[in-house]
Amino acid sequence: MEKEQFEGYKYIEGGVCAAAGFTANGLNCGINPVKEKNDLGMVYSETLCNTAAVYTTNKVKGAPITVTQRHLEASQNTSKAVVVNSKNANTCNENGEQIAEDVSRLAAEVLGIKAQEVIVASTGVIGEKMSIEPFEQYMKELASGLSVEGHIEAANAIMTTDTVRKEVAVEFEAAGKICHLGGMAKGSGMINPNMATTLNFITTDIAISSEMLQKALSDVVKITYNCLTIDGDTSTNDMVSVMANGMAGNSEIVAEDESYEKLKKALYIVMLNMTKMLAADGEGASKFLECTCSQAPDLDTAVKVAKSVVGSSLVKCAMFGEDANCGRILCAIGYTDADFDIKKVDLELASSAGSVKMYKDGMSIAFSEEEAAKVLAENEIYININLNQGASQAKAWGCDLTYDYVKINGDYRS
Repeated sequence: MEKEQFEGYKYIEGGVCAAAGFTANGLNCGINPVKEKNDLGMVYSETLCNTAAVYTTNKVKGAPITVTQRHLEASQNTSKAVVVNSKNANTCNENGEQIAEDVSRLAAEVLGIKAQEVIVASTGVIGEKMSIEPFEQYMKELASGLSVEGHIEAANAIMTTDTVRKEVAVEFEAAGKICHLGGMAKGSGMINPNMATTLNFITTDIAISSEMLQKALSDVVKITYNCLTIDGDTSTNDMVSVMANGMAGNSEIVAEDESYEKLKKALYIVMLNMTKMLAADGEGASKFLECTCSQAPDLDTAVKVAKSVVGSSLVKCAMFGEDANCGRILCAIGYTDADFDIKKVDLELASSAGSVKMYKDGMSIAFSEEEAAKVLAENEIYININLNQGASQAKAWGCDLTYDYVKINGDYRS
């Protein structure tokens, strides 16, 4: 998938280690019996970071979520490290919080930092017991292997049913200083974020207060991760964290000034690209879907309409079958919980093979089935909706629903 270019921002390599002062590592500690698969990762900053985070809204929350929230509150929203494991979500376990605290303690001891400066996260099967033994055995090795190049091993360590590693980083200038922001993400199924997302860890060397960082993250997540849906299920362990260590040397951002807007744009670019990567790698997916809702009365309506369409199981199935059954799209638009006039809605489907207009003013219009088939045969499909009722626009991302999705989730624990 080609990355969209933004003036003043350059894509660079490095993921969570693209920013100055960050190192990472990943390895297999035995939680995953496949020894070739990393299951434990770490990200570390040589200086204390102002930190922001958002979490799942699911009432069932993984123990690491609760512990991380407690740590950030105790440390006044600062951190120095992330420790994350895959294969076991450490959720709905009687001793889950104690395990998460012990993992944080072990990491703190080998890094020489405070336990409350550790962000701890887990992903994998819900409701399986977790032992502290793998962490005790491998934490020292994990920390001793930290390096700038270790972002690849760390990104591999957070993958579950993901088929590709997901990393993005950018370089930009703020207040006369060269700054960097990068991240890594995981997620392929159980994705329907609401003020949260899958597991995503973002780092930057820009200097910014934790309050302003939290504001930027909370604003950007609404138009990126929260507009992503794979299967309509909101996970128990979803979290996004952003760590800013200030090593770029700019004056700390404490207000919504020009530097803040540049940081916010960098955050948007990285989160947008990782959102699209997550959508394209949905479990069993064969097609990437992007829905744009334009000329909406307000942003909230645009988001709801776009996400309603990409979240529809019937629309997903039609896209998988390459069937231009766009009545399903109008149906999904129509049951959106928002106030607009369906009689003004236009719709077209597009891809690299061209575009086909299918509805005008809420009514079907004649179109070529042959041309529609060519459009839907591509692996990136764009659903363009014009409400013709305002000036707001939003996008949502997802994928088709295939036989393989059922196969993957029919025996997920194995």
